[in-house]
Amino acid sequence: MLYSWNLSGSNLNSFYSAAVLSGTQSWKAWFFGSLDAGNFLTVDKPPFALMVMGLSCRVFGYGTWQMMLPMILVALATIWIVHASVKRVWGHGAATVAALVLALTPITVAINRDNNPDTLLVFLMAGGAALALRAVHNGRLLPLVGSAVCFGLAFNTKMLQGYIALPAVFAVYLYAAKPKLVKRIVNLVVAGVALVVSSFWWAAAVSLVPADDRPYIGGSTDGSAWDLIMGYNGLGRILGGEGNGGGGGGGGGGFSGTAGLGRLFNDILGGQISWLIPFAALACVGGLVLRGRAPRTDLTRAALLLWGGWTALHYLTFAMAEGTMHPYYTTALAPGIAALCAGGGVMLLRAFRADKRWVWVLPAGLGITAVWAVVLLRRASGWNTWLWPAIAVVMALAIVGLLVFRSASGMRVRLLAASVAAAVVAAVAGPAAYAWSVPSGSGGGMGGTNPTAGPSTGSGFGGGPGGGGGAGRGGFGGGQMPGGTQQGGQGGGQSGGFPGGQQQGGGQMMPGGTPPGGNGGNGDTGTGGTAPGGTGTGTGGRPGRMGGGGGGMGGGASSELIAYLKKHQDGAKWLLAVSSSQSAAQLILSSGKPVISMWGWSGSDKAMTLARLKELVKKGELHYIQLGGGGMGGGPGGGNSVSTEVTQWVQKNGTAVKESEYGGTSDSASDSSSQSSQSTVYRLDASDVA
Repeated sequence: MLYSWNLSGSNLNSFYSAAVLSGTQSWKAWFFGSLDAGNFLTVDKPPFALMVMGLSCRVFGYGTWQMMLPMILVALATIWIVHASVKRVWGHGAATVAALVLALTPITVAINRDNNPDTLLVFLMAGGAALALRAVHNGRLLPLVGSAVCFGLAFNTKMLQGYIALPAVFAVYLYAAKPKLVKRIVNLVVAGVALVVSSFWWAAAVSLVPADDRPYIGGSTDGSAWDLIMGYNGLGRILGGEGNGGGGGGGGGGFSGTAGLGRLFNDILGGQISWLIPFAALACVGGLVLRGRAPRTDLTRAALLLWGGWTALHYLTFAMAEGTMHPYYTTALAPGIAALCAGGGVMLLRAFRADKRWVWVLPAGLGITAVWAVVLLRRASGWNTWLWPAIAVVMALAIVGLLVFRSASGMRVRLLAASVAAAVVAAVAGPAAYAWSVPSGSGGGMGGTNPTAGPSTGSGFGGGPGGGGGAGRGGFGGGQMPGGTQQGGQGGGQSGGFPGGQQQGGGQMMPGGTPPGGNGGNGDTGTGGTAPGGTGTGTGGRPGRMGGGGGGMGGGASSELIAYLKKHQDGAKWLLAVSSSQSAAQLILSSGKPVISMWGWSGSDKAMTLARLKELVKKGELHYIQLGGGGMGGGPGGGNSVSTEVTQWVQKNGTAVKESEYGGTSDSASDSSSQSSQSTVYRLDASDVA
């Protein structure tokens, strides 16, 4: 229910929505993960998640539910995997708690209702971890190879992020598996081969296709998948640069706060993931101490080391990352936190009852959990103000009950069980409230490109106060976020949230399975726009949430201009060329036609060169190009020499499309009174190429 309730009204990421749509129109686009069906440019991720969603839409038709069905199924499967893995080690009670914690993790609920690839990523990594634990337990090679394949597919979902937990997984197998050391090493070598094959098959296949016959790989600096692996989706995420910003106040700082060990507890990320991190850490350490004299092959200690390593590696990576760091990345922490809280918590409960030296540990952990929940809830001023006192009271009573009935027997054991149940309820009440705010719409979290749960807290792009945008035209551009990310105009005239009063907005996704894509053609009203397979009317985005069009990605065009471009496409392969992937995505969704993104997501891609543009125009594959309005002149790509060269040539040789030619009004996308500074569409024909 949390993952699917009112799903048709959710804001999806139009960047991926457009790529999925393109994949249903072209198998080549499906394989490469192209943003457009004409295969000019790919998204900045490997395509495995897009492939899964694309196949679903191929079978059931393109739409919100059809796209999200496989993602919801794998989200539920992740809960089952964690439940089964914990049950094998700690029993049914612990497994139930682990499943509950994972299901109610706020950021996990938010991302599982979105078409970003992280839902599939976590499923694959959790499957890999569970299979590795099975290999540790039974000593067989096949589960270990299966684990490696899972992590390889995770790599093809989000590249190096899929490897974060891998060192802990392989290290635990090397230390704790039953076979002798030489056999363990040989098995790991075999698993390593499986990992390499399952990780790099797509990049190798892309490399075998001549550059002229494949799309430019979005996010890379040279159009190759290998550069994307090592740069933008590799070290660039950790160190900054490569289109990822840099330093704590760069790309990472803008979305999730300044990099540092305390980042996951800050105003932006705290309410998304940190509720049970202190208890998970205490439970892991306590559990390891309790298993100190166990044999090397002890499965309980192996599980603690694996899930503890999983959590620690993800925590350090996300906390210290100087590059782009979205709040929803932290959903990868949830399986580790859930397993540690449940399994380690059961161990602390048993030690609490059996050993006086451990009497203080479990109550202290529960007390810290309650105090932190109160702190997080009090950050959300005016939101469910009754909840934090209730959590404090229930947890206090639960701790008293634990101490009073610690040595209970007979019928009094039920009172101890009731105290434990009350402690669990108090511990998950805060996350549950945040989680329910997503499908109910009762919070102020964002959706689409940057989904979050709960109320708006903090001052980053992850849901800060006043997260709305300034009133402005939707057009093709709108305002810009760091790195060149554009948002369409939002009605309401509120500024703040994004630096410089940048805009978000557009229309809401059409309910009833209509493809996401109804976007705001008029930034003042947030109305207009058409979606493939039907026409819909958008509604203005609201402050604190990404606006419509499936996620508030760059503005769309007025229906009149889209109709004009279609009428005068004259057999061209692409309807239009625009500066950024955000703008192109909205136009693809609105028109159902291929649209070129010349500079990619971050504005740093060099996909379009003057020679390439002339070639497309000369062949009659492209007639219309948009300049300005967040385009090449002052937005993504606007700072490099290639875009400047292209801009100057288009302005010199192209013919500007006047507003009157497509019957627009002064509020339409290409306002004739401000074409030079806002958005101008140019027509180019073969005769214009020297």
